[in-house]
Amino acid sequence: MVKAPRRTWAPVGARPVVTVRGKGSGRVNMAGVVAYRDGERPHLFYRLHIYRGRKGEPKSFSWIDYRDLIVATHQYLGAPLVWCWDNLNMHLAGQLADFAAENAEWLRIVQLPAYAPELNPVEGIWSLLRRALANFAVADLPGLVRIVKRKLKEIQYRPHLLTGCLTQTGLTLETPANP
Repeated sequence: MVKAPRRTWAPVGARPVVTVRGKGSGRVNMAGVVAYRDGERPHLFYRLHIYRGRKGEPKSFSWIDYRDLIVATHQYLGAPLVWCWDNLNMHLAGQLADFAAENAEWLRIVQLPAYAPELNPVEGIWSLLRRALANFAVADLPGLVRIVKRKLKEIQYRPHLLTGCLTQTGLTLETPANP
């Protein structure tokens, strides 16, 4: 895959310089899921975790945050879920495994192989988001959060993009027939 160069407003051969205020601490973590159901439009659900660099503040998602995302997805769709995890350490937490076991009637967890982001449709979403943010320079963390939310909402309401993320994995919604 050849990446297209991004345009910049700087003179040819010069690196653009953007002055921003603040000390530069803080980050935005994202967790997302793309839900597919045969014959319906796909749905994108996501959560942001904003770390501002404050003492004692968690730097990333906890297992409870992931659990809440699963529950919110289940409640919105009103259907059983087959949830595919990559091998992020938090996805392998015992508490999430216990939660899945307690809710086995509507939740089935499938572990993706190690080092296989090409099988995860949400990786396509993050790629689309990175491309959409390529030429943005934000002055502060709230500005970054605002832009990320806006771009995710744009992706969320374009079902053809979400369908393309599943297509690029090579996975299908069809279950094999039993012989």
